[in-house]
Amino acid sequence: MSNDSLTIAFTVRATPEAAFAAITSVRDWWPGQVDGPTDWLGAAFTYRYADVHRSTRRISELVPGRRVAWHVEDGHLSFVPDPAEWAGTDIVFEITPAGAGTEVRFTHVGLAPAVACFGQCSGAWHLYIGRLRDLIAGGPTRRAAGSRP
Repeated sequence: MSNDSLTIAFTVRATPEAAFAAITSVRDWWPGQVDGPTDWLGAAFTYRYADVHRSTRRISELVPGRRVAWHVEDGHLSFVPDPAEWAGTDIVFEITPAGAGTEVRFTHVGLAPAVACFGQCSGAWHLYIGRLRDLIAGGPTRRAAGSRP
């Protein structure tokens, strides 16, 4: 992890295409309400979780089997002093063949230890990236109800 972003990487026995398909199927691994397409370049989707988190992400990169990036256009986190602290950040998934499997490197650029939500948000990202890993590996395809982002 660099000083200005949170990075989580894992390797799984699956193809890069399977990883790409899972990443773009956001509703299958991230709890909350997702409105809008999550697999079209240039499209925007909104994520909501109760009154805790709301954000709009624009799909800024979509390279099948290689890379997915979302730019957070706006957002509201109810549990930090600056509710808009995610606005302007980028969420990036890099997909690379690795031996008999695939490495996925997730980076939330701008989510740094100095950011108020870092503790809670990094813990939540570890949980959701674990769910993504399981989905790519052929595990559970639906998230647990009531999970907090």
